[in-house]
Amino acid sequence: LLIKMPTLNQYKMEEPDQNQTEVTENQEEIQGDLVEESLEDDLGVDIPDIPLPSSEEFEETLVEDEFQGAYKFAVVGVGQGGSRLAETFWKLGYRRVAVINTAAQDLKPISVPEANKLLIGGSGAGKDRKVANGIFEEHREDILDFLKKVFTSNIDRVLVCIGAGGGTGAGGGPVVVDICHDLCETFGVEKERKDARVGAVLALPSKSEGSRVKNNAKETAEALIEYSMDNTLSPLIILDNERIKHLYPKLSVNKFWTTANTSICSLFHLFNKIAAQDSEYTAFDKADLDTVMSSGIISFGAVPVRPKGDIIEETDISHAVRDNLKKNILANIDVATGKFAACVVIGDRDTLDNTPQESLEHGFEQLTRLLGDGSTVHRGIYHTAKKGLVVYTIIGGIEAPEQLFS
Repeated sequence: LLIKMPTLNQYKMEEPDQNQTEVTENQEEIQGDLVEESLEDDLGVDIPDIPLPSSEEFEETLVEDEFQGAYKFAVVGVGQGGSRLAETFWKLGYRRVAVINTAAQDLKPISVPEANKLLIGGSGAGKDRKVANGIFEEHREDILDFLKKVFTSNIDRVLVCIGAGGGTGAGGGPVVVDICHDLCETFGVEKERKDARVGAVLALPSKSEGSRVKNNAKETAEALIEYSMDNTLSPLIILDNERIKHLYPKLSVNKFWTTANTSICSLFHLFNKIAAQDSEYTAFDKADLDTVMSSGIISFGAVPVRPKGDIIEETDISHAVRDNLKKNILANIDVATGKFAACVVIGDRDTLDNTPQESLEHGFEQLTRLLGDGSTVHRGIYHTAKKGLVVYTIIGGIEAPEQLFS
């Protein structure tokens, strides 16, 4: 079989013709133009230069409180009354604080940084709950973005402060509660809605503020109580300004609101602080606090122990516990329906050294008897430099009041 082999001259590469090179370059330019025209035809726009994101990791700026607490609370004030409560938390050292209003003149006097204030609407709600509700619903995403920016992701729980009488607080408060659930889910704080990490402080108006204000408060209170009963809002603290007037009858106008707000915020703050501190006696820890904070409607109290003699007796402690449940600034609710409680005794070292353990035990037992069968009472004993002995209580799992307004 004969195979004809090619000669070497057949494999020799020929030098490219100059004219042929120019033709090829022209063809490439034409093809490039056609590709660009094709992209423009497909997209309908010129393709801009798009900067690519940096490969460097973004460092998040964390907001930290000015104290060590058991929980990192984020506080949101809605409306004028709610913003005043939030401002009080700011003064106590909380730094995850935001305030929201529909009127600029109501935001201006609130002493928190301007970056922590959000104005929506701008014309106010005119004490109309429905108007405020519409404004807040319209700005849901704006509010969520604002809270993300103010709080970052470093939170454990959110507390929404609401003045129930005005239009902004009454109409916008429940919307903000719902938005805060979305916030917690975004931050990974809540795995599901039933695991409530959003609570509220609801300030009820006094009787003298009129029927429209009363109706606003009634509707708002009913909405939040329903959330609480569904386990999607906890804790719920109902602050009664009418009751404050009776407990502090001689307060001047300029001291009334400061006293009311400071009383509730300071008690809340006290339990958050001591739950993060050790005790050489008996400690009230974060797990104890969590039990009460997750129990729905709660009530606070604080009463000094006034012994008749030099030694604090059993009856002195038990009397303070009973008095504590009566003299609180919260709504007229039946604390005997509570299922969880904490009783913390704080005094100077000399007083504690001269107080029999049996006397303290008698006071704790008194609280257990008042709450009834099946209740849980957490205890704590701490010393301080301030002279005297004070009994602080927090009661949770309280049944919803049948009537808040007469």
